[in-house]
Amino acid sequence: MTINLSKGQQVSLTKSGGGELGVVRMGLGWKSAPRKGFLARLTARDIDLDASAVLFAGQAPQDVVFFQHLTSDDGSVQHTGDNRVGGAGDGGDDESIVVDLRRVPTHVDQIIFTVNSFTGQTFEEVEAAFCRLVDESTGQELARYTLTGGGRHTAQIMAKVQRAGSGWQMTAIGASADGRTFQDLMPAVAQHL
Repeated sequence: MTINLSKGQQVSLTKSGGGELGVVRMGLGWKSAPRKGFLARLTARDIDLDASAVLFAGQAPQDVVFFQHLTSDDGSVQHTGDNRVGGAGDGGDDESIVVDLRRVPTHVDQIIFTVNSFTGQTFEEVEAAFCRLVDESTGQELARYTLTGGGRHTAQIMAKVQRAGSGWQMTAIGASADGRTFQDLMPAVAQHL
C-alpha cells in the first residue's frame, strides 16, 4: 500500500510483513506543462530535470550520485541514467536512483535527494512531477510525494533517507530552491540535515 506523503512527513522503511528493506529506488517523473498560444508552442523547449543523491556523514558530504557520476564510490547508490525530456505524464519514472541500504557505509547517516531544472525552466513549466520510493525486491511502491508545481523556482530538495535506530526512514522535504545543478543546491540542502 502506497503512502502519499505531505511536506515534512516521515515514513519508516520497513517491509509490510516485518523486516527491513534491502534495496529501494527513488523514482522521479515529470512532463512539460502544455503551452498556451501559438508562439509559446513554437518556442517551447524540452525540460531536463535531473535527480541527484548526496550522501552525508553528519553535516559533511561524502559522495554524490548524478548524471555525470552514476555510481557512488562504494557502489551502494546508482543512478540509472539521464532523461533529458521527461515523460508523457503516465506515472512512470523518468529518472531513478537505486540505493542498496545494506551496502551504504556505516558512517553515511543520511542521503538527500534533489531535483533541478538543468535547462533552467521553472516549475511553472513542469506538470505531473513526483518522486516515489519503491521496494526493488517486490516492485511495491512504498511512498509517493507529489512535487508541487507552479512555482518560480528551478529546483526542489525532494526527500531524505536517514538512519533511524537499526533501520532507515524517509522524510518528504519538498522545499523549493534555485539552481541548475546539485552544487548550486548545497546551501539549501544543508538546511535539511
